[in-house]
Amino acid sequence: MQRRRFLGLTAAGAATAALAPALTACGSDSGSGSKTLRVVAADYGDNAANSSQKYWDDLARAFEAQNKGIKIDVSVLSWTEVDKKVAEMVAAGKAPDIAQIGAYADFAAAGKLYSADQLLTIPTQADIIAPIARAGEVSRVQYGLPFVSSTRLLFYNKTLFAKAGILKAPESWDELQAAAKKLQTAGVKIPYGLPLGPEEAPAETMMWMLSGGSGYTDHNGSYTIFSDENVDTFKWLRDELVGKGLTGSLDPSRTNRQTVFDAFCRGEVGMLNGHPTLMKQAEAKGIKYGTAPLPGKSAKAKATMGVADWIMAFKANGHREEIGRFLDFVYSTKNVLAFTNQYDLLPVTTSASEKMAGDSKKAKLKPFLDQLENAEFYPVDKTSWAKVSKSLKEKIGSVVLKGGDPASVLGEIQREADSTEQQGLAGK
Repeated sequence: MQRRRFLGLTAAGAATAALAPALTACGSDSGSGSKTLRVVAADYGDNAANSSQKYWDDLARAFEAQNKGIKIDVSVLSWTEVDKKVAEMVAAGKAPDIAQIGAYADFAAAGKLYSADQLLTIPTQADIIAPIARAGEVSRVQYGLPFVSSTRLLFYNKTLFAKAGILKAPESWDELQAAAKKLQTAGVKIPYGLPLGPEEAPAETMMWMLSGGSGYTDHNGSYTIFSDENVDTFKWLRDELVGKGLTGSLDPSRTNRQTVFDAFCRGEVGMLNGHPTLMKQAEAKGIKYGTAPLPGKSAKAKATMGVADWIMAFKANGHREEIGRFLDFVYSTKNVLAFTNQYDLLPVTTSASEKMAGDSKKAKLKPFLDQLENAEFYPVDKTSWAKVSKSLKEKIGSVVLKGGDPASVLGEIQREADSTEQQGLAGK
């Protein structure tokens, strides 16, 4: 999942190439007595015009104007390479002071990061939304600082719903199946879009696990991939949705998220799970859509999936105080909103979320904001998660096809997850 997980965006290659040489440097102090913080960040833009470099440059200059003696040097890289580049820098003994990337657990487990309470003031820590802050913890200590977030909702095509005589969004699996059957009868090409292909299989899997009453882990952090609820969820998908032809002609095991998003924007999909950026894509194509909470087994799902990207601060250069001052500035309400408003993402602080919720121009994001407090996040605190995610991408799609065996596949992934987790704990 370490590409743009909830945006599906890539950066401009030219900008990346121009910035690459800067990554050979680590944090430094100049001869004039000032200190320079090296920051490596991911690009959320898809071209040079909307690159995140401008945001970080403006932020750096504003901070420097208020904090004489501290310089901020920011390199913005594509999501396709930023995680790898930071890992290479750390391995070479040239860690940046701050990295804004996709995962923090390996660095935290290796003792390379400052904890949140070593960096942020108490008001800033308290302002970070609690479930997202907890997702940044390893052994109950927060090392990952959420940067931006996103939640998922059910999207439906209002025009196709009206054509099929469907009066409201489904709230349960039975209602979802009934709506999908009506869409099928009305000639809709893809009544329900189910992307379990390798692009984002872990996300679609997690949403269905949550709607079935389980998830990847329990409240103690132990893997629950092979729970009875999860097995039942995928049996239902196999038999009652895919098996009845309600996902159309697409093969869910090979279908990627963007393929389904594109089909939705062509008016070919009745329903699918989506994130905020689908709104802009659909509006650009003139699609009239609605959003609703994820349907659950018998009623609305109690939780949806949340996704966050992370900021982490490395100890290597010893700039704890300066890093803390800069991060307090990053998490000011004004600066949080400046970034999230640009890319239609969700803030990770209560103050910014409340301000966004009161902004009439952002009314369409409010349903996504409302889901944040109860959202469940990937178990990114586990160093085993990368391997589990890879297994899900390779194997989960097969369980919903004819002859698929959810119990066997989920059991296999559970055993791999437990084994990898134990190996990680033994290595500490």
